Amino acid sequence: MKVRGLAVLALAALGAAALAATAGAGSSGVTSSQAVSCKSALKLALVTPLTGGGGFIGQEQLSWAKYGVKNLSKKYGLKVQLVQVDTPVEKGPGEALVVSQKLISDQKVVAVIGPATSGGVASASQALTAAGIAQISPSATRTSLTKGANREATSSFFRVVPGDYVQGPTDATYMVDKLNAKKVVVIDFQEPYSVGLADAAEVVLKKKGVSVSRQSTSVNTTDFSSLVTRVPGDADVVFFPSQQPSDAQTFAQQLLEQGKKAKVFGGDGTNSPDQFKVAGSYVSNFAPDISGIASSKALIDGWKKDNPKATLGSFGPPAYLAVEVALNAIKKACDAGKGQIKNRKDVVKHVKKINLKTSILGGPFRFSTKSNDPLNAKFYIFQIQSNGTYKLVS
Repeated sequence: MKVRGLAVLALAALGAAALAATAGAGSSGVTSSQAVSCKSALKLALVTPLTGGGGFIGQEQLSWAKYGVKNLSKKYGLKVQLVQVDTPVEKGPGEALVVSQKLISDQKVVAVIGPATSGGVASASQALTAAGIAQISPSATRTSLTKGANREATSSFFRVVPGDYVQGPTDATYMVDKLNAKKVVVIDFQEPYSVGLADAAEVVLKKKGVSVSRQSTSVNTTDFSSLVTRVPGDADVVFFPSQQPSDAQTFAQQLLEQGKKAKVFGGDGTNSPDQFKVAGSYVSNFAPDISGIASSKALIDGWKKDNPKATLGSFGPPAYLAVEVALNAIKKACDAGKGQIKNRKDVVKHVKKINLKTSILGGPFRFSTKSNDPLNAKFYIFQIQSNGTYKLVS
């Protein structure tokens, strides 16, 4: 999950604020030297958009994080309080840093689930790490958070879902191998997530001999009719890595209105059955539809009991997995400290070592030795059906 781009001046201001706050984060006032008893109520913070445009994702993550704390605390012999922290995407990535300062000052906050957005991670990771706090995101997928010469996150950041460096090639390969695409239009929205994902897909498509044309537009675009006009009539697919499902819905509808045959193929940012529902379109996501995973049936039943009106989606289960990883690491830190977490950094040390025989997403789970990404994780592809439901096709 990612954040819409901000104006250049706003980004500069946020960057300056981030540097100032991060510098303060290294002081004794925010570091984690105070021991915390594991018999007391430890705090786990969920940092995600709970309101605003990304609220549908944050609320789904919240429901699964709550269920995770409820279901797993007893298993690990811990008393855990889930702290809900709202970072609306409209406030920009810097909001994650603002709220993190409050979390840092509370010694009982021993780990963070999130930040949910890649921009939030890039903004807050330095400050949280300076305070010794592990960050385990269920949805931040920007490649540069964990890979590359200019990594945006620190060694205390982990994610339980794969990065965009997996998504781009996965989507492109499906277009060629399964959809027999010969001509593809790739659109980017002039911000890091969509440009990076568009670039990754374009490279693979061209290597496979596909004719690729590239279009670019602002993240603030709401009427895509001019872009649709430039889509060739014989194009097979339009790759549309938007951050907003409603944008994909509008684009797909306008494509149909102009009589174009191309199918829209969105990334994880468009994965929302409530907002993007044009039949025949495709979306990818970092988590599967877990309703088909037999080992997760009991967890689904328990979650549904607590959330009878909620719809099972793909954004929530990774939040449960992130909670499980966090509580497992907290338990190990408590055992090593003989009933105390002497320093919050002790939790960070144990996160990397987590090895689950079975996770809610199916199969075993552990982190790669080369990065703080999940080992052998993959993206999943769904096709939108005539009734608006998402069918797993790969």
